[in-house]
Amino acid sequence: MRQLSVISRRVAAAAVSLVVVSSAAACAGPQDDGAKKSDAAGDGKPARGGTLTVLNSEPQTDFDPARLYTSGGGNVPSLVFRTLTTRNREDGQAGTEVVPDLATDLGRPGKNATEWTYTLKDGLKYEDGTPITTADIKYGIERSFAAELSGGAPYLRDWLIGGDTYQGPYKDKKGLASIVTPDAKTIVFKLRKPVGEFPYLATQTQFTPVPKAKDTGAKYEEHPISSGPYKVVKNEGDGERLVLERNPHWSEKTDPERKAYPDTIDVTSGLDSAVINQRLSTGSGADASAVTTDTNLGPAELARIGGDKELAGRVGTGRFGYVNYLAFNPKVKPFDDIKVRQAISYAINRTSVINAAGGSALAEPATTFLPETKAFGHIPYDHFPAGRTGDPEKARQLLKEAGHENLTITLTHSTEQNRQTSPEVATAVQQALKKAGINLKLEGLENNAFNEARWNAKSGPGFFLSRWGADWPSGGPFLAPIFDGRQIVKDGSNYNHAQLNDPAVNKEIDEINKLTDLDAAAARWGALDKKIGEQALDVPLFHPVYKRLYGKNVKNIVISDWTGVLDISQVSVK
Repeated sequence: MRQLSVISRRVAAAAVSLVVVSSAAACAGPQDDGAKKSDAAGDGKPARGGTLTVLNSEPQTDFDPARLYTSGGGNVPSLVFRTLTTRNREDGQAGTEVVPDLATDLGRPGKNATEWTYTLKDGLKYEDGTPITTADIKYGIERSFAAELSGGAPYLRDWLIGGDTYQGPYKDKKGLASIVTPDAKTIVFKLRKPVGEFPYLATQTQFTPVPKAKDTGAKYEEHPISSGPYKVVKNEGDGERLVLERNPHWSEKTDPERKAYPDTIDVTSGLDSAVINQRLSTGSGADASAVTTDTNLGPAELARIGGDKELAGRVGTGRFGYVNYLAFNPKVKPFDDIKVRQAISYAINRTSVINAAGGSALAEPATTFLPETKAFGHIPYDHFPAGRTGDPEKARQLLKEAGHENLTITLTHSTEQNRQTSPEVATAVQQALKKAGINLKLEGLENNAFNEARWNAKSGPGFFLSRWGADWPSGGPFLAPIFDGRQIVKDGSNYNHAQLNDPAVNKEIDEINKLTDLDAAAARWGALDKKIGEQALDVPLFHPVYKRLYGKNVKNIVISDWTGVLDISQVSVK
């Protein structure tokens, strides 16, 4: 069983495979001192040196650990910012494990998981050679509460005692009493409620140590002090150009996760996706040693690459904890009738939906809300079995029983061409429901307006396309925001689309949150998902798949199910 209070095992000797486009050979996982086979892009052990180029669409803005949400930016922040715990840097499901980083273990829970204690490793240093202390971690967390440094994940504000009223160290010099540092190597967190998954939270960038004397407030992003293998030497255009070089005081003895093979990481962002894929495909000059962490291949590009064996061998496949689904608001008629919701569940043609989302290479059918990954506690179920193409006759039967024959309803969707909540997916749903006798009108909204509408508890639509992804690989951040009645927000962004407030569901969420045994918690998250699914409060459609090119001189490809993107802390270049 996976027990959070025990140091997580390292699987350094296990060779794991990365799935690639069907015509390509599989790539081996990370290599360590020759213990693993070379991957398809290389010819021997990964070597130190050289420059890795990163070509991205989205700029790496707000490069401050207080302002980043998790380790966003395709793993770039984790090259500079170390945290108490981190992701296991392995391919696939092995990469969903949480492992120690700055801390010696995953934390020691006390008082029914309302208190967590961590001890720092020996020999930890910043880029200037000064030692990292727990006082720096406490200060780094506290500054994330400052209004001028907003943007990070909200969990600490909700979970730490006093976190809901604390305004950060610039206004409150006393600091948070719920974070205690009895000495330079020990830190204790005191929580308002049991949180068995706290070690997952400790992977987020708010747990990055920040020396108080070096804090420059909103300007800190220009030169944050590195605790990781690389330091920032250039940050231009608010993250459009970011250059990282080796931190001479980083020690691999304290950091078995990050391999840090290249000497330099050169990140250029704000590029057009077609330009990125063309540059990676051609691989001229520095682009031969380039990767992308945020730009997918589209259906047409995949079709072209599928006929080129060399290019197909340079496509990495990633999966992330994400689901695209049809959402119901039962407060809006006729979706208050479970038979209407069931009828729509039976009518959906997932084959046509997946084709609209880019095809089977980019989307996998879903009948469960939780992704099909062990860490999430996935339990297979299909409460409304209709095959891949739907069961319109069963849908008609249910509508007749409910007195809703010749039903006319509206589906709200985004007009953005994102292959997830797009007009194409909405049209596929419309065509499937037509066969069941449902007249579906489509309401397309500009993306910002669409998001405002779907998360509005007071005046939100009754039926809309939606999607959800977890902040870490567990059922908790997947199910609780969507189905915990206590998280319904009346005057802001409400993610509980069904406005479900079931005491039994709320109680089970609380009971699971007490568990520090991850396997036991996962099993119960899966069972809860299955139970909630009986109410037909949503229609899972598909889980997205990410296909990304990498340069011909890039080796040691690792893509975990935690992030779904290439882990640049593992790659090397020729």
